[in-house]
Amino acid sequence: MSASSIADHLKCPRTQPARLPNPDFQPPYPSFSIRFPENVSQLVMAIIGAQHKTVSEPACETSRSTLSEFLSSTSTTTPPSFFEWAAVTDNKGFYNVTALAYWPNKAAYESWADDSGFKTWWQGLRPDGPNGWFLEIFFPTMDRFETLFNTDTAREGSGHMGQCMSQAVQEHGYWGSMRDRIPLSQTDDLAGEKAPLEEYKASPGKPLPTGRVVVPGRKNLAVIRSGQDWLDTTPEERKLYLETMHPVLTKGMDFLRDHGEEVGCYSCRFMEIVDAKTAKPEGIDRTFGLAYFDELASLEKWCKEHPTHLAIFGGFFQYAKKLENNVTLRVFHEVMVLEPEQQYFEYLGCHSGTGMLVTRSSR
Repeated sequence: MSASSIADHLKCPRTQPARLPNPDFQPPYPSFSIRFPENVSQLVMAIIGAQHKTVSEPACETSRSTLSEFLSSTSTTTPPSFFEWAAVTDNKGFYNVTALAYWPNKAAYESWADDSGFKTWWQGLRPDGPNGWFLEIFFPTMDRFETLFNTDTAREGSGHMGQCMSQAVQEHGYWGSMRDRIPLSQTDDLAGEKAPLEEYKASPGKPLPTGRVVVPGRKNLAVIRSGQDWLDTTPEERKLYLETMHPVLTKGMDFLRDHGEEVGCYSCRFMEIVDAKTAKPEGIDRTFGLAYFDELASLEKWCKEHPTHLAIFGGFFQYAKKLENNVTLRVFHEVMVLEPEQQYFEYLGCHSGTGMLVTRSSR
């Protein structure tokens, strides 16, 4: 019998219907969720990024080394519990390199920002410098957060702060299982604010924002970070993944990036994990999509109905079938549905298609 993805201390009587097909449903393959200590009530995920016109700019290394000093600072008692580097060249041709960092609570993040000198440095940045900067921070409470892994051994992102992995969970392998894994969905429909079509896209040719741009949070913004790791796959599976699954996944991420307004997606970055010293992806073989949707229902609808995701979903089943279900590809995701005060977006000198700058409130 499968376990519940929702930890016992977060369970409560349901007033919202579950999407589980039936009480005895058993998933077609095992997946697992991170178990956090009961005294953990909140997490922090911060995306701290630098935006450059090209990957070859000398300032690329300077910006990355500057952030590394803050993240590795020994002058704080609350360094990030885990951080790593990722990069992407966006659809405007700009090279974005980011640190993804995690803390166990907001107080720990704020203490690090003060003690390391990051806060003072950030506030002193000028938007007319050699490159742009962006800070996107999420502060989910545990009732608004869920994880799913296809293996009980790998740790990614917030998993580095977990106590252990769950047993194989029941809530996966059916449409709506993502919602069922979020503890708050037991009593809340998690409805967000549907944005009008024109809100998603900045005007063509719009100049770079001037000054600091802080974008307000949105009611029940849905954030998903969904990752892939094929480093330890067999030669046969590696070839199959790179020739079949990876192109389909890239196509889906490109759709969300370029046409997200059609499905309620504000922003999508399909990023490569890069080496901490070289900023190169070679030899790492890990990617992830980071997407922001106006509400969970929009993310669910894209997953269930849109051809780009159906190709990913159906492709994976064919992929597993060819491997006779002996899949060594590691996949995971982290999903959070956030209140406005659990989001922080700030941009300096970035182009108008960056992250949440696409929204009307930043114009």
